[in-house]
Amino acid sequence: MTALKKYTRLESTGLWRAVASEQRREVYVSFGKTSLIIRDKNDNPLSHWSLPAVIRMNPGGKPAIFTPKLDSGETIEIDDETMIEAIEQVRSAINRRRPHPGRLRLVGTLGITAAFALALILWLPGALARHAVGTVPFETRQLIGRDVLTQIARLTGPVCSSVAGDRALKHLAKRLFGGAPGRILILAGGTAKSAMLPGRVILLNRELVENYDQPEVAASYALIEDIYAKHADPLARLLTQSGPLSAFRLLTTGRIDPAHLAEYARVILTGKTPQPDDKTLLDAFEKAGFSSAPLAYQLDMTGEESLSLIEADPFRNRPYAPVLSDADWVSLQGICGA
Repeated sequence: MTALKKYTRLESTGLWRAVASEQRREVYVSFGKTSLIIRDKNDNPLSHWSLPAVIRMNPGGKPAIFTPKLDSGETIEIDDETMIEAIEQVRSAINRRRPHPGRLRLVGTLGITAAFALALILWLPGALARHAVGTVPFETRQLIGRDVLTQIARLTGPVCSSVAGDRALKHLAKRLFGGAPGRILILAGGTAKSAMLPGRVILLNRELVENYDQPEVAASYALIEDIYAKHADPLARLLTQSGPLSAFRLLTTGRIDPAHLAEYARVILTGKTPQPDDKTLLDAFEKAGFSSAPLAYQLDMTGEESLSLIEADPFRNRPYAPVLSDADWVSLQGICGA
């Protein structure tokens, strides 16, 4: 759509609230491919609005007030004339492309409904989930990951955080994955050693930073989750557990039922970290640039059950750059406090 392409790099500030009872807060608003993306000052996604559904609540008023749907309570107020004009132009362009009321619309609607009903009957649940995984944008994955994290926090309390510790986690993510998007967070509770949420959010149990003298063990588990995510997409795992209706809801609304997210949060907190084959692991350690031996001894204190990770350690006889500085490691060990 020409009107949308013109504004793909446009961004402005606005005052947003998720529900009518909340106070407004300042956010950034920008255009996605078919959506408005709302982010906080730390560039974390807060909401994702479908452009065809956006409604202006005060036509001609200033500031302009928009909502994703009239009964949602979620609104954003925008003063920026260029952004207001852009949203209005895109909405107008979308409305012009919509078919006019009449028999053709009725026939088309009935045809689409019948075709969709047939598809629901014939289309395997796995195919629907694969379609959702293949079409959902990264911004929506981040929102889903944030929603799962909210459910986890209800069970364990908030993730561990401190200024120095958060900085150390950013350094660790950059050390392991370069400029790839995503975050590493430390869980305050749960029995799982690690997990990855949609949106490339890697969760590590606090024991991985508190019970070891060096950061290699925690870094190894982050590396394992990254390997596993390439073979089993975290969003696909979530949809497989929650069922085909979740995939359908995700495709139509961009969200997943909170009840399904709550159940998945319980799975995350009690699950087991996958174990890639040794060759895949060793290749990953070679690429990441640190030793596999600390992981081997963590998996088996004697080293007998993980001997290949010791004997074929790519850095067995050569030095490597520190995974974290001493200051960062000390900060990370204390990120959960007492």
